[in-house]
Amino acid sequence: MHNLRAAIIGLGFVGRAHLEALRRQGIPVAGILGSSPERTEEARAMLGLDRAYKSLDDLAQDSSVNVVHVCTPNYLHLEEATGTLDSGKHVLCEKPLAMDTRQSSALVDLATKRNLAGCVAYNLRYYPLCQEAHAMVQRGAIGEPRLVHGSFLQDWLFYPTDWNWRLEPHLGGDLRAVSDIGTHWLDLMMWITGSRVTEVCADLATVIPVRNKPRGRVETFQQRAKGEFDEIKISTDDYASVLLHFERGLRGVMTVSQVSAGRKARLWFEVDGSEGSLAWHSEEPNTLWIGHRSEPNQNMMKDPALMSPAARGYSAYPGGHTEGYPDTFAQLFKDFYTYISGGNLSAPRSFPTFETGHEELILCDAIAQSARERKWVTIKYD
Repeated sequence: MHNLRAAIIGLGFVGRAHLEALRRQGIPVAGILGSSPERTEEARAMLGLDRAYKSLDDLAQDSSVNVVHVCTPNYLHLEEATGTLDSGKHVLCEKPLAMDTRQSSALVDLATKRNLAGCVAYNLRYYPLCQEAHAMVQRGAIGEPRLVHGSFLQDWLFYPTDWNWRLEPHLGGDLRAVSDIGTHWLDLMMWITGSRVTEVCADLATVIPVRNKPRGRVETFQQRAKGEFDEIKISTDDYASVLLHFERGLRGVMTVSQVSAGRKARLWFEVDGSEGSLAWHSEEPNTLWIGHRSEPNQNMMKDPALMSPAARGYSAYPGGHTEGYPDTFAQLFKDFYTYISGGNLSAPRSFPTFETGHEELILCDAIAQSARERKWVTIKYD
């Protein structure tokens, strides 16, 4: 793994999270590429990196780089992932993989043609106790899963004065809350249960129909800049609730919101099986609730010594030492880079792949269609 070198495209919140996690894994980062040469050079100096790339072509021509991390707004993913795949580099892309299924399908095909590994950053799988929940369900600890339910709630777009590029469809896509955070929840549930969604019935709402767009730069999750603004009509979803049918008769429901006061980033799920239940949420990520009918319920604290053999390797610290959001990136990158280092790109992949990202966009299309037509929609993954 230490023979591989990375480069990062994107200097915002998530790009810096990728840099920190790569450094924790001992993976050298050759350089970064930002939105302008000036911003790139400023970030390079501040972050202690060797190279500030002048353009995508400049990065693509760096033969010392094996893997490129795409951490930019959604509308740039296709161009940047295509350019780096064409130069023979593996790609780890932030979600969503692309703006639509046509673009995501093209990226799946290109990675296959070039015999390169593509990964999408559905990193929330990599909380240690989400790995434990997956292992428990797969070994039958709660019997056959019957129901899944939960939510992903945020408040960072609570006020009409809150602004981010994701609010603009030409930059982020036609769906927002569903695409940005709902796909995290859906990925997690399909992975934990081992069942894909087969049908959806969705209700979407734009709770704040007009917002104030500042005339200046606004970073994700940062307080808005004071000054002049323009009133912009909003068409993307602040909220969604989706009824779900999965394979093997599993039923579920998901609610997502970016306008729920006090909820900073609360992903919660419960899986109810024929012999027990599991529940977890990201505000207390080091506790997994285990529900029983005929004996006391349990709270399992994160401790690799007590976790399933399949899950304990995803906990970096011993019991009593909490792990959180930054650790999920480190564990995802460990999976991805270990796979590449193995040299067998036809081997099964444990990480979320480009195919995963493509299927999530198929789900997004079906959810949008269901809300628009006010009916159940069958998922056609092919």
